[in-house]
Amino acid sequence: MIKAVIFDLDGTLLNRDESLKLFINLQYDRLINQLGHMPKEKYVSRFIELDRRGYVWKDKVYTQLADEFNIIALSPEDLLSDYIAEFKNCCVPFSGLFKMLSELKSENLFLGMITNGYGQFQMDNIETLNIKKYFDTILISEWEGTKKPDAIIFNRALERLGVTAHESIYIGDHPENDVKAAQSVGMKAIWKRDSQWNHVDADGIIDELSEIPFILGELGTVDKRW
Repeated sequence: MIKAVIFDLDGTLLNRDESLKLFINLQYDRLINQLGHMPKEKYVSRFIELDRRGYVWKDKVYTQLADEFNIIALSPEDLLSDYIAEFKNCCVPFSGLFKMLSELKSENLFLGMITNGYGQFQMDNIETLNIKKYFDTILISEWEGTKKPDAIIFNRALERLGVTAHESIYIGDHPENDVKAAQSVGMKAIWKRDSQWNHVDADGIIDELSEIPFILGELGTVDKRW
């Protein structure tokens, strides 16, 4: 019987693509006096391209942007500071997030989160989404000194929740860092479909967060009909 459900954050609970688009558009508007010499559309599209869906930290992104677009009124460090301070105000949750978490908690399931990234930055986003209260443990790679797909961070989450791998399910959007990594420590893994990949060998696949209670039932983990 499943006792715990552990989640990824970006691309699973947080709609990072939409959050990033919102942020970078607002950043351009907020700093238009320093950035207005270039078209907004070019600034936004190039930022998103260089960001590589969050796998490139923004110090490198802003250094490249400053060089390409001849940004001299603000340094890359200034732009990075703005990103760190303001991104949390642009966090967009996936539809059905709060209802799904409430339903799982009502079943007395332990909930955990494992996310790669910088500690305070990710925690600020979690708190802005107003979901910290649902989780029994949250592991952020910087603070843990290890990151997905390393088995250490998954086993550490299980230990903190007091459950075994076979009593737990992991839900994430990345085929390697989430699905395969969770399966490698003995957990079942549900893939939240992402158009970047065509096929993932997961124990279950969802498109919407609202599907999670149903798929847990299908996997024989929760005897509940919502």
